[in-house]
Amino acid sequence: MPIRRLSPETVNRIAAGEVVERPASAIKELVENALDAGGTNIEIQADGGGLTRILIADDGKGIPRAELPLAIERHATSKLEPDDAGDVDLLRIHTLGFRGEALPSIGSVARLSITTRSRDETDAWAIQVEGGETRPLTPAPFPGPHGARVEVRDLFYATPARLKFMKSERAEAMAISEEIKRQAMAHEAVAFTLSLDGKVTLRLPAEHPGDEGRLKRLSALLGRDFEANALLIDQERDGVRLSGYAGLPTYSRGNAAHQYLFVNGRPVKDRLLQGALRGAYADFLARDRHPAAVLFIDIDPMYVDVNVHPAKAEVRFRDPALVRGLIVGALRHALHAAGHRASTTVAADALSGFQPHTGVTSGPAYSPSAPSAQGFSGWTGWSQPAAAAQIIPGLNERSARVEPTWGAAGYDALATDPAPLAAQPQDPLDYPLGAARGQLHANYIVAQTRDGLVIVDQHAAHERLVYERMKAQMAEGAVTRQALLTPEVVDLDAAEAERVAARAEELAEMGLIVEAFGAGAVLVRETPAMLGDTDVQGLIRDIADDLAEHGQALSLKERLAAICGTMACHGSVRSGRILSAPEMNALLRQMEATPHSGQCNHGRPTYVELKLHDLEKLFGRR
Repeated sequence: MPIRRLSPETVNRIAAGEVVERPASAIKELVENALDAGGTNIEIQADGGGLTRILIADDGKGIPRAELPLAIERHATSKLEPDDAGDVDLLRIHTLGFRGEALPSIGSVARLSITTRSRDETDAWAIQVEGGETRPLTPAPFPGPHGARVEVRDLFYATPARLKFMKSERAEAMAISEEIKRQAMAHEAVAFTLSLDGKVTLRLPAEHPGDEGRLKRLSALLGRDFEANALLIDQERDGVRLSGYAGLPTYSRGNAAHQYLFVNGRPVKDRLLQGALRGAYADFLARDRHPAAVLFIDIDPMYVDVNVHPAKAEVRFRDPALVRGLIVGALRHALHAAGHRASTTVAADALSGFQPHTGVTSGPAYSPSAPSAQGFSGWTGWSQPAAAAQIIPGLNERSARVEPTWGAAGYDALATDPAPLAAQPQDPLDYPLGAARGQLHANYIVAQTRDGLVIVDQHAAHERLVYERMKAQMAEGAVTRQALLTPEVVDLDAAEAERVAARAEELAEMGLIVEAFGAGAVLVRETPAMLGDTDVQGLIRDIADDLAEHGQALSLKERLAAICGTMACHGSVRSGRILSAPEMNALLRQMEATPHSGQCNHGRPTYVELKLHDLEKLFGRR
């Protein structure tokens, strides 16, 4: 078969298969064009999951009449400017779009209509493309002083085979909604309106640029729970800035759907960034739990390549280690600063479990004249407070204290440093976790605060304290290693072996001594002592997989963390142990002084705090 030159129409349809994968992809490209044009108010309409009709309207600078025919030509763009020698620098891209493929690709597989009025012109003009065939320019009405309206009808009508691969209209509509949410997160100063099948599903007013406006936008998109449980991230290192918000560990999710990552305002899906995010939370979440986060990376375009894929959803960093280290360090710093704080949803979940009762639901009806239950007198009204005290001793007291005095006896059972309890300059009720009042079911400590109460899982809380102490000890010195009686050779793919050998120094810090052993193999001489008799072959292969997927050896870190967690579990206060009042108060004080004590090693909360107004709501007092 001879070599043939493909027609422009065929070339555009091939390109459309890469750029316009589904209706949400077309909307993404058109919204990015509107943002690049300086639009501050963008309206999106989609009917039939975007397959029947799409409309993107903006108030940007518009397209001049003379340039409108060029806008629908392949590889024609206003976003790349050549230098004096005619060369275009693809490493200095400051716009979202730059390839010049979106409009011609869409026009080759759909009925495309562009109506626009430029800022410098008084008249509006329209151009149409149907299945790759261009119609001449015509005058057209336009509602605003300037901007553009891009309408797409019958998407993929010119490539019927592609329609067979589309999902249901509902699934496509959900994908469109998710795409608009991502764009709205990255541009809080732009107003967005999304209508699906004639119904407005999303209306976002423009917010003030900055952290406050961004958090308002995220609250509108992700809910107030995210706003209440998000930690501000703002760190910079070597010219790379990381900002955004990350959720508390106890505000975790069952999947990674609530992780949004942006590079220079561009939504991306990057394994490096996702791996760094996972690594930052490795000490706080179980493997099947995922943090919620919205992170923005601002970096000089010279140090990131966005021309990796036609959809521009992937990027490559010149110094990936710098970016990974910045993410891990910034997130851990924010989590450390959060201290023992737990998410507000913990209290909400606890309150939802209460069932209010307005009377006795079983047994004989109560009557003042009926015989009273043993140990309780039938209530006929008290003539004076003293009578109440005789019936229920201690009723007139402020609360039933479990401790006769606020001493430090028993503290050594839980802590090595009694200094926090040596002197008590303030009322115990003023401490964040309050003063212990009792113990329920030999596992739950009930404490009273100035404006509510706290219920603590004593085993989970102390397990976290022991775990943090073990981590600190590991950080102070090298991990104890054990030499293998016979060094073990692990056969790998050549690329995998090279990646493992290149990280030998990092692995050595965690107690694993490896070295290259020819092509496609590594030699293991020593392993961390706390792993005991471990499966060396499986460990190295897991590390190789992690390095390939995430760029770091999470498997070894997780195994070490799992061992520490197990040791902490066995070395902590067990459920079922009766604690004295000083022991309970000592545990509360340690929790307040220990970072991350608001969740156990698996991301579950260690305590629940209920405010007084929440309790009053339960009893109808508010």
